[in-house]
Amino acid sequence: MNHSQTLHPVDTWLPPGKNLLLAMQHLLVMYAAAVSIPIVVGNAIGLSHAQLVMLINADLFACGIATLIQSVGFWKFGIRLPLIQGCSFVAVTPMILIGKEHGMPAEYGATIAAGFFCMLIAPFFGKIRRFFPPVVMGTTILLIGLSLLPVAVRWAAGGAPKAPDFGSPTNLLLAAVSLGTVLVTYGFGRGLLRNAAVLVGLLAGTAVAMAFGKADFSKVPGEDWIGVITPLAFGFPVFDPLSILLMCVAMLVIITEVTADFFAVGEMVDKEIGDAEIAKGLRADGLSTVIGGILNTFPYCAYNANVGLVAMSGVRSRWVVATTGVLLLALGLVPKMAAIFASMPLAVLGGAAIVMFSMIATTGLRILAKVDLGNGNNTLIIAASLGIGLITVAVPGFYEKIDGTVKIFLHSGITTGCMTAIVLNAVLNRGARKSAQASVLVA
Repeated sequence: MNHSQTLHPVDTWLPPGKNLLLAMQHLLVMYAAAVSIPIVVGNAIGLSHAQLVMLINADLFACGIATLIQSVGFWKFGIRLPLIQGCSFVAVTPMILIGKEHGMPAEYGATIAAGFFCMLIAPFFGKIRRFFPPVVMGTTILLIGLSLLPVAVRWAAGGAPKAPDFGSPTNLLLAAVSLGTVLVTYGFGRGLLRNAAVLVGLLAGTAVAMAFGKADFSKVPGEDWIGVITPLAFGFPVFDPLSILLMCVAMLVIITEVTADFFAVGEMVDKEIGDAEIAKGLRADGLSTVIGGILNTFPYCAYNANVGLVAMSGVRSRWVVATTGVLLLALGLVPKMAAIFASMPLAVLGGAAIVMFSMIATTGLRILAKVDLGNGNNTLIIAASLGIGLITVAVPGFYEKIDGTVKIFLHSGITTGCMTAIVLNAVLNRGARKSAQASVLVA
C-alpha cells in the first residue's frame, strides 16, 4: 500500500512546485495585516522610522516562527493544522496604552508574561469543547466571516477612509479585477489553477495596478538585502503588574477567538478537534507570544484571512502553511524581498478578500445546516449572538465611552457573539442535553 494513502490530507506533502505556489498565496493574503499592526502601534507610540522598519522585519520573522510552531508542532506544542500565525488585532489597544504610559520595555514585559499565562491555562481551556455544540460553533464561525467583511471592503476602497483616493474609481476597478479573476478562475479552473485562484486574482490585480501606476516598486532598490533581528532592542523587559493584567485580559479574548478558528479549520479539513488539540494549539500561541516579546513584536494567533483561504482553495496540507512560515522567516531577514510584497495595493487584496472572508461565513452556514432550526431556542441563540456580535461591525464606536479593560472584550464582536452563544446555549438547551443523556442511560 502507498504510504501517502494512509495519511490524512492535512499531513500530506504536495509536489514542490505546487506547494511553493500555494504557500506564496497564503503569504500575499496575510502580508498586509501582518505589517499593519507594527505600523499602527509604532506610529501611535511615536517611534522613529528606523524603529518602525525594525518592528516590521521582526514581526515577519516572528510570524514565520509562530506559523512553524503551530503547523509543524513539537511535543505538546502546535495543533498541526494549516494555520497562519500573525499579530493579533485584539492586542493593539492595550499595546498602545502600555507603550504610551510605561514605554516599550513594559509593553514587551507584559507580552512575555501574557504568553506564559496562555501556556499556563491552555490545558484547562482545552476542556471547553462541550460548550461548542454545532449551534454555537456554526454561529461563531459565521460571525467571524461577517465581522471580517468590512475589513475587506475598506481594503477594496483603498484602505484608510480618510485617504484622498478612498473609494476612487481606480481602486474600485482594481478590486473588481481581483475579485472577478478569483471568481472566474475558481469557477472554471481545474486542479492547481483552481486551488491558486486567489493568487491568480492578486497577480492580475497587481498587473492592472502597475498599468495605472498604482503599484509602486520604486522603494525596492533602496532596501537592504540582509536585515538583522535584534532581541530586546528596546532594553530588558519591565514587568509592570497593571500592564501585565491588561495584556492577560487581551490574551483571554485572543484565546476565545482562536479556539473558534481551531474548530473552523478542523471542520474545513475534516479533522476532529478535541481537548488535547486545543491545548496544543493554545500552548503554541503562548510560546509564540513569549518569543514575540523577546523579538520586539506582539501576541500571536491564527489569521482569519488565511482560514478563509483554506476554505476557498480546498488545500488541506499543513505543509503548505509551514512553507509559508519559511518564506516569512526569509522576508524578516531580507527587507528587499519584503518591499516587493509590500508594493501590492490594498485595493487588489480587498477584492480577493471579499470572497475569502465570505467563504468563512459559508463554513458557518454549513455547520448550522446540521442544527435543528425547528427548535425555537436554537434560532434565538443564533439571532441574539449575531445581533450582539455585529454591533461593533455596524457601529464601530458603539462602546467608545466605556473605559477600562471591559472595552477590550466588547470591542471584539467575535468574542461577544461567541460568549452570547455559549451562555444562551447553556441556559436554553440545558433541558435538551439532560433529555439526551437520559435517553442514552435508558438505552
